[in-house]
Amino acid sequence: MYDCIRPGQPWLDTDGNPIQAHGGSVMYIDGTYYWYGENKEKTTGLDEIWHWGVRLYSSRDLYNWQSEGIILMPRPDDPTHQLHPSFQMDRPHILFCDETQKFVMWVKFMSPGGQHMGIAVADSIKGPFEYVKTLYLFEMESGDFDLVKDESGKAYIYFEHCHTEMICAELTEDYTDVTGAFSRHFTNQLPPYTREAPAFFKRDGKMYLLTSGTTGYFPNPSEIAVSTEYHGPWTVLGDPCVNDVNRNSFHSQFSSVFKVQNLPEGKELFVALGDRWLTDIPDGYLEEVPKIYDALCCGEPREEDFGGVKRLRELSSENTSQAKYVWLPIVFEKGEPRIYFYDSWRIEDFM
Repeated sequence: MYDCIRPGQPWLDTDGNPIQAHGGSVMYIDGTYYWYGENKEKTTGLDEIWHWGVRLYSSRDLYNWQSEGIILMPRPDDPTHQLHPSFQMDRPHILFCDETQKFVMWVKFMSPGGQHMGIAVADSIKGPFEYVKTLYLFEMESGDFDLVKDESGKAYIYFEHCHTEMICAELTEDYTDVTGAFSRHFTNQLPPYTREAPAFFKRDGKMYLLTSGTTGYFPNPSEIAVSTEYHGPWTVLGDPCVNDVNRNSFHSQFSSVFKVQNLPEGKELFVALGDRWLTDIPDGYLEEVPKIYDALCCGEPREEDFGGVKRLRELSSENTSQAKYVWLPIVFEKGEPRIYFYDSWRIEDFM
């Protein structure tokens, strides 16, 4: 049994198995938290198995998680299906649609057909989710994303138009498509400054978007922006990671933010969920990533400038099944969000 959160340390489920919920998110339903993400249990970094569907866990204390099984199954027997394990399926996000009383899951794919989205639906958060369609949003290559539902039930998607900009698009009433209305943000930024991995949260009428730069699985400085409208404009507040001495988001990439429920009156806590994707890079090399990041951003990046990242990549197997989770509290100081690293921390510390 766990009684705290230990960022970057092994985290086992209640059966004693490593938790497989990478690039994940947390939902709160009727007194229970549900954590879901990429199931990497069969990934080795040595073959073409990128994922084995989407796995779900449940918890009441946010420390101890029970596996609820695979809620979106892979299709290993159909090499043409979007859910074949060789296709790069990432970052599932789920919303409950009041209109249809369905849970709607979006996932991102990288396949021979390009980068696009897949949609699946279920009657329960525990699935099984049925894959219903593939979407190419506005004929754009779509990357990392987050789904947002407002108080009225209207929903939005924030996604990276690959290596170009961030898009905010409105979803249809059943959450399975986009309406056609969208806006562009953080434009004219080439990698590694292109914003990806958007994680949205809302507090006191203000909307926040936590993002990373674009350096593959190698961590880089995070950035947070604020707005009063879903379609912006967004004001960049800078890097929220306060004691991040190596400027690499505490060796992680955040994928989502959730709010802890049922705290005492006057108390609040948001938690940023991150993945420490690469765990096998020799000591010292990760300190080079911010230097490479800065070098690439000085003027027009040249092809040879990416050599540093390529050299680093050769040092890693990119076996993402070994990725560790970095969950950290978001606190507000003088009205602005801040993230500090803790070797271990408890929800109760913020009550």
